[in-house]
Amino acid sequence: MIALRQEAPPCWPLPEHDRWSTPFAEVLLRHLDLFLGATVLDVACGHGTPAFYLAEQVGPSGQVLGIDLSEQKLARAREAQKLDLPWLHFACLDMRSLPSRVPIVDRITGNLSVLFFRPNRLGTLRGLFDHLKPGGQLVVTFPSRGTFTLLWRRIDRELAARGLDEERRYLAEYVAERPSADEGRAWLEVLGFERIEVHEWPLEIPTGPGRSFLHHPILRGGFLDDVYDCFDDQGVAEEVMRRVSYDVGSFTPLIAQRCVLSGWKKAGAGAALAKTATC
Repeated sequence: MIALRQEAPPCWPLPEHDRWSTPFAEVLLRHLDLFLGATVLDVACGHGTPAFYLAEQVGPSGQVLGIDLSEQKLARAREAQKLDLPWLHFACLDMRSLPSRVPIVDRITGNLSVLFFRPNRLGTLRGLFDHLKPGGQLVVTFPSRGTFTLLWRRIDRELAARGLDEERRYLAEYVAERPSADEGRAWLEVLGFERIEVHEWPLEIPTGPGRSFLHHPILRGGFLDDVYDCFDDQGVAEEVMRRVSYDVGSFTPLIAQRCVLSGWKKAGAGAALAKTATC
């Protein structure tokens, strides 16, 4: 493979201000084997972290296609791109059911993507496997089981103290549904990937009490919203979460588990499916 250029720092570095996507992307890039001219499919690409970085690394002889279900996020990515990196393209597509026009590529990446593989995560990975060239690599990241464990326990204690058994059951189901590193490895093994690597790195998310917790830019719009969904009565939800929010000492440090799955498709696998379409 042609070595990546090292003579100059990237013009499209990972955004330093993003304390969630960037730390996960750093783990992804640590395991991704890129080369000049590579074709890359970046699933659940969102605003373009790390699609812009990937495009710069593969250069104009390569191709990067970033896909996401959110037109709003893709619009922001295109706005940031303007006329730069013309070999980088964005498309609103569902990675759980990729159309045949999506090309077969050298690399498939997905930062924080696995949670969006629901309801059939193995089936989604199988579809991605079919769009990977023989000898190609897949690398995806996600917050694995064990993420924010102390927080879920604190909320569960509050629910138990109030006799909210139905909400406790919903919360337990939500926590259990988060995939583990071992489950991720099993998926890749079932699909026949080789040279599988699965690793977890902790990521501390600082937070303060009260409003700073309840409206935390990382926790709200995702994790905490999922907890609120466990309640039929949102007034009760607000009361429970407000009580929890002033007891941050019981669930901090707030630790997420950055899990990365990496695997290589066998060099002889699916050779008949290979095609030369560009992104």
